[in-house]
Amino acid sequence: MTRRELAHWARQPVQMVVGLVFPVMLLVMFGYLVGGGRGVEGDYIDFLVPGMLALTMAFGLEATMIAVTQDLNKGVIDRFRSMPMTNGAVLVGRSAADMLQSAVGLAVLIGVAYALGWRAHGTFGSFLGAVGLLLLFRFAMLWIGIQLAMVAGKPELVQAVQILVWPVGFLSNAFAVPKSMPDWLGTVVEWNPMSHTATAVRDLLGSPGGEPGHVWAAIIWPLALLAVFFPLAVRRFGALSK
Repeated sequence: MTRRELAHWARQPVQMVVGLVFPVMLLVMFGYLVGGGRGVEGDYIDFLVPGMLALTMAFGLEATMIAVTQDLNKGVIDRFRSMPMTNGAVLVGRSAADMLQSAVGLAVLIGVAYALGWRAHGTFGSFLGAVGLLLLFRFAMLWIGIQLAMVAGKPELVQAVQILVWPVGFLSNAFAVPKSMPDWLGTVVEWNPMSHTATAVRDLLGSPGGEPGHVWAAIIWPLALLAVFFPLAVRRFGALSK
């Protein structure tokens, strides 16, 4: 199933390229056009890059969501059901392909950030730990997206449903620190799972805004989301494909 999705990339490379370029445009826009970072101590680029890495893991789910709904509506699932495979294999294969693209996207964005002057501080082990937290968060968000896709049911409804994911990205500390926000908004931002991931990544990379103790929260939150949405998605997929 993963090879099947990779073959789709080869036939539709534009979609993947757009997915890689979009976070780079956001990084340049917020780093140089918007700028600022009210309340941030230190270089704003050093603060922004880890936040952008986390934001990239929360966005770009629509390709996977559309692919899932297309499989449901094209009847290809009937062919898969005749094969010795579980219902979850279709979704896990698609999620594995998405994770490969996410890893490539992280590498591209980190490379652009280095070209812009950003540097990761700390050990190589802490850098790998930060990448691991980012991919774990992506995996959790991916299964939320898959569940929302099956709720939508049709590719044309995916765009409307995926808007539900936007608050996770924008109501976070990706661009500014919570203490610079109104109290009620800062509280919401601090409870956002993505904020925990961004703060933990900043801490591991030695960037401004990092705080010790957020690594465990950045692990527990995605695992809790996976514990809820993974079985929900597999169960719903099995029911819809009958």
